Amino acid sequence: MRQRDPYNAFLDHDPAEVPHAPEGPLAGLTLAIKDIYEVAAQRTGGGNPQKLAEAVSASRTAPAVQALLDAGARFVGRTQTDELTFSLMGQNAHYPHPVNPAAPDRVTGGSSSGSAAAVAGGLADIALGSDTGGSIRAPASFCGLVGLRTSHGAISLEGAMPLAPSLDTFGWFARDIGTYEKVAEVLLGPTAEMAPRPFRLAVLDDLLLSPAEAAEHTRMVEQISTAVGSPEAARPLLHSIDDLYWCFRKIQSYEAWAVHGPWISAADRKLGPGVRERFEFGSTIDEATFASETARRNDFRDAFAQMLGDDGILVMPTVPGAAPLKDAGFEDLQAYRERALRLLCLSGLSGFPQITLPLGTVEGAPFGISLLGPAGSDMALIGMGRAILGKEG
Repeated sequence: MRQRDPYNAFLDHDPAEVPHAPEGPLAGLTLAIKDIYEVAAQRTGGGNPQKLAEAVSASRTAPAVQALLDAGARFVGRTQTDELTFSLMGQNAHYPHPVNPAAPDRVTGGSSSGSAAAVAGGLADIALGSDTGGSIRAPASFCGLVGLRTSHGAISLEGAMPLAPSLDTFGWFARDIGTYEKVAEVLLGPTAEMAPRPFRLAVLDDLLLSPAEAAEHTRMVEQISTAVGSPEAARPLLHSIDDLYWCFRKIQSYEAWAVHGPWISAADRKLGPGVRERFEFGSTIDEATFASETARRNDFRDAFAQMLGDDGILVMPTVPGAAPLKDAGFEDLQAYRERALRLLCLSGLSGFPQITLPLGTVEGAPFGISLLGPAGSDMALIGMGRAILGKEG
């Protein structure tokens, strides 16, 4: 059904054929599907062997996935995910780690690790993922791909394994903006136009890892400026980045424990390092803390919406730098993750869309830059991406 997989992108379970329309806007394009989405007659494992063993075959395909099959995309396999999607690096303790085709000595990013590897390695034209804390944007930046965190709720997640429902979003990867736009038109409608008002926040640029990343980010900003205008400096956010980071962490962890805690508590699930600790953290957060952080989130979202208005576009680093080296120690990977989440949490907490574009490199590895826009500006962001990257991206 698919070519050889040198990148550990795909899973071997339930290799059933998946029907697709012979014609349509996605005809001729191949589709890989993250192992959190239901596909008729297949089981969903969510990155955990026990979850897979207990799963039953789905009676129907997730509606958003079915829409792409009905548009002519041809299924080529289910892809790896970090365990229960609760990670950002692409290193699931239960499976061989996916390889980053663009930088084999570095991680792919996660949790949509196999999907990013499949597209970057040319094994699929389109691969589905999801983005709760950055699982489209980080792997896209790490692997040199286009990736959009969609407006929260813009695309149905029916038939998808949840992590934190108020943060979960549907997403996908492609190597070029033309292919990316075709998928978006199926799922979101026609591309919209916007006369953007770009701006930057110094506090975000300060999260870049080193002068090398700062210099490359500056170069990318200049490249973007030719298409969307030169960004102005904006007034500070209502809350500190650290406060927003912890707000995101607590809301995500509380919801993740509410979703998966009963299953985790029922037996020894042998959760991998990092994942286990994150779920344990979620089990300690009480309802009062969740309510307090939700109020903070709402205040932030309202103020951020006013800052953006109808045409504001925040130009920002997607992540602090190129992907970490895959043999970096656990503590170094955790430190990168925490720094990255300080950038990634703005889109998550607000629910506003953010696209990352593969414009840069650091030390020979991909390094993306992002545009974050107001709620519902998904197609306008893709249109800006086309203007920046060119039709063939």
